[in-house]
Amino acid sequence: MYHYQECGLRNVWLVNGYDMHTTPYGDGVSIHDIEGLHRAIARGLVNKAAKLTGSELRFLRKEMGLSQAKLALILGNEDQTVALWEKRGTQPKIADRFVRALYREFVEGNAHIRDMIDLLVDADSEEREDRINFVQGSQGWKVAA
Repeated sequence: MYHYQECGLRNVWLVNGYDMHTTPYGDGVSIHDIEGLHRAIARGLVNKAAKLTGSELRFLRKEMGLSQAKLALILGNEDQTVALWEKRGTQPKIADRFVRALYREFVEGNAHIRDMIDLLVDADSEEREDRINFVQGSQGWKVAA
């Protein structure tokens, strides 16, 4: 078996799907379908019962192509907060759950979660008025446009 540490996780071992070879620089390994392997690793992380470790959170974040700053913006935190979660391996339960849901949306292509997040992030960055206007029509009350 091959201990696949290059992904940044300490607990990933490959039973097959790789070739060992000798190079002028020493032993080397070629992994078959590395993108598929990373998707499988991420699915395993998303579905595990225990909380994500810091390195697992980092792996999912990177698989989604998000920087620490972008993930922090999505979660409503500072980028240094995400860096600490990844370094110390502890994050709030809501962040753990949300990152898992975000990854599933990323892979499965259901844009509803991401659209909602983008809307909330945009709303956070704009100045908002505290007043909300309502109108009553034939269908009942609704927010005025």
